[in-house]
Amino acid sequence: MQQTLTGIAASAGVAIAKAFVHEEPTFNIERLNIENVEDEIGRLQDALSVSKQELSAIRDKAEAELGADKAEIFSAHLLVLSDPELVDSVSDKIKSDGQNAEFALNEVANMFITMFENMDNEYMRERAADIRDVTKRVLGHLLGIEARSLATLVEETIVIADDLTPSDTAQLNPVFVKGFATNVGGRTSHSAIMSRSLEIPAVVGTKEVTTQVKTGMMVIVDGLDGQVIIEPTEAQLTEYRKKKADYDKQKEEWAKLVLESTVSKDGEHVELAANIGTPKDLDGVIGNGAEAIGLYRTEFLYMGRDNLPTEDEQFEAYKEVVERMENKPVVIRTLDIGGDKELPYLDLPKELNPFLGFRAIRLCLEEQGIFRTQLRALLRASAFGNLKIMFPMIATMEELRQAKQMLQEEKDNLLADGIEISEQIEVGIMVEIPSTAVAADLFAKEVDFFSIGTNDLIQYTMAADRMNERVSYLYQPYHPAILRLVKMVIDAAHKQGKWAGMCGEMAGDEIAIPLLLGLGLDEFSMSATSILPARSQILSLSKTELSQFAEEMLQLSTADEVEQQVREQFINA
Repeated sequence: MQQTLTGIAASAGVAIAKAFVHEEPTFNIERLNIENVEDEIGRLQDALSVSKQELSAIRDKAEAELGADKAEIFSAHLLVLSDPELVDSVSDKIKSDGQNAEFALNEVANMFITMFENMDNEYMRERAADIRDVTKRVLGHLLGIEARSLATLVEETIVIADDLTPSDTAQLNPVFVKGFATNVGGRTSHSAIMSRSLEIPAVVGTKEVTTQVKTGMMVIVDGLDGQVIIEPTEAQLTEYRKKKADYDKQKEEWAKLVLESTVSKDGEHVELAANIGTPKDLDGVIGNGAEAIGLYRTEFLYMGRDNLPTEDEQFEAYKEVVERMENKPVVIRTLDIGGDKELPYLDLPKELNPFLGFRAIRLCLEEQGIFRTQLRALLRASAFGNLKIMFPMIATMEELRQAKQMLQEEKDNLLADGIEISEQIEVGIMVEIPSTAVAADLFAKEVDFFSIGTNDLIQYTMAADRMNERVSYLYQPYHPAILRLVKMVIDAAHKQGKWAGMCGEMAGDEIAIPLLLGLGLDEFSMSATSILPARSQILSLSKTELSQFAEEMLQLSTADEVEQQVREQFINA
């Protein structure tokens, strides 16, 4: 019987195909008393070893096809498999209690999962999901249960699941998997982010899709409007085939804009830039016509390894990016690591609230050896292109001045050694803390640019963890309070003759773009796949007309009111 479910549009597009319901294997785990402890620990080590080989292969595939930042989750999974707190605890149970490996692993894993799930921050909850995903893989090998890999699907299919783990999503072949729909998840979940990179239409958070769909049923996934149509009528099939054709045609039109500059209808140019994690992401950036790199997340150089990257390793990575961008601007953010992004080789304290803790510039100003090494690598690479340096999570003027002083000291040292450095290195800050936005007029006198990090700015301003489903309704990019902070930052920059960009998710959002253009944003930095749709949209908008509109939006009371006005006047018009 025909039925329509509503969820969250996680990845744009329309998919029409028969469903494949992906079910997690059932593990019947019994406690067995074992006699040969060494053999049992050998079984555990064998299962861990095979799991590591599989995850390494998945990571390599994800890095090649999705980019290094999407593959980083699998480096985290590999670290879980090597974590002595987990592995040694399982071995100890086998030795001391004579437990079989699968029972001991399940007991220890569930203890960690429960502990992490009850902690009130995003990073720890993600750790719980990581441990659950990895444990299932190891248990499968111990019990001889092999779940069907989604990589083996060889006919056009829409995958239906309660949730898709990162390793599930990374194995989807877009040739055969036309879309997916899940019970849980949001736009910022790992599976949603990966689906956008794969350009597979996806709807998440439907709550009940697995109970309503059976394998073989015809399903439509509308990733534009967030709907799943189960057993559609002929009329609906006709309607959605047209919707799919229209969207595919639209994508072809966008592709024609690759070499175009981004100019509004009234002739105002803005810069469309891309966010990247490593040099391997550049193919997608160049292929989608980015005019700059607005955010190079350097922390990926430090993750998934056992030691700090050397100055030369960093220099080569930064040099490759600035050279391949052929003198287009490249904004490189200094190390943004800390409580929420662990490095196993740094003995950082566990924190109850890592997003408000010892991270980013706070860590770098204390761990000066790490910071100065990176600054030297950046300065050396500046001679090969248009490199700009950006400090993250600046909260006070003292932090900015100390970071700039260390940069100047390293510059003087390199010049004294006869090493060439660009004479035109702009230095800016990420504006992601509300106090910095409020004091933007003061900061604007001491920086060359601002880049607004809306992902954190929104959750700090609204006091709401965007990964916490119970308060996720407060993650409101269009809230007048957020728009007012954005305006304060842009106006402060312009008053000092400086430029202001944005590198959060909001920069590529079709609702936000008219508002940001009207508020005077100079640079929009986003995922590479969002650049062409954003360019197409901006070409149709008048910045002059939007200036008055944006001012009016600042006077509204709610995010819903703002969104409704934008949709009526610029999206659905």
